[in-house]
Amino acid sequence: MAKRISLREFQENLSRRLAAAQSGQRRALLGVQAGDENWLVDLAATGEILPVPALASVPLTRPWFNGVVNVRGSLYGVVDFSAFHGGAPIPPAGHARLLLIGAKLGVNSAILVSRAVGLRNPEDFEADRGEADPRPWVGQRLRDTQDRLWLKLDVPKLLAQPVFLDAGID
Repeated sequence: MAKRISLREFQENLSRRLAAAQSGQRRALLGVQAGDENWLVDLAATGEILPVPALASVPLTRPWFNGVVNVRGSLYGVVDFSAFHGGAPIPPAGHARLLLIGAKLGVNSAILVSRAVGLRNPEDFEADRGEADPRPWVGQRLRDTQDRLWLKLDVPKLLAQPVFLDAGID
């Protein structure tokens, strides 16, 4: 059952949200889940996130390359982000989403994620004190207020990696 709030609480909440929007306080990170990993992506580095449309398979590609998709007349290569990291493949249905990345950098690429978790405020995270991640596209390891590990995706570094760009089987 939905929580009921008073008109006064609603107005106060709305007022706070409007003030935050006008002062430039915006949540600049998108949280996504890919397999067992939580990822944060800077909104400035992404295009859009959308339900998974029909994918056209491409023969002789690596198992993590799901094919290509047409998004408003532009073709995007689709990478299963969990399988790319050695995890279980993500079924392209249900809560799964495509996150378009790289168009601003001249690379039409999309990553398939298990689900979009929503916008996150960078101030809600602190640096993880564990070992650095060996993957060069992991910009930072962060912990949220519930002590969950999040990996910040460095989109330009990911798109510069030959292993990400070379989906063909040798």
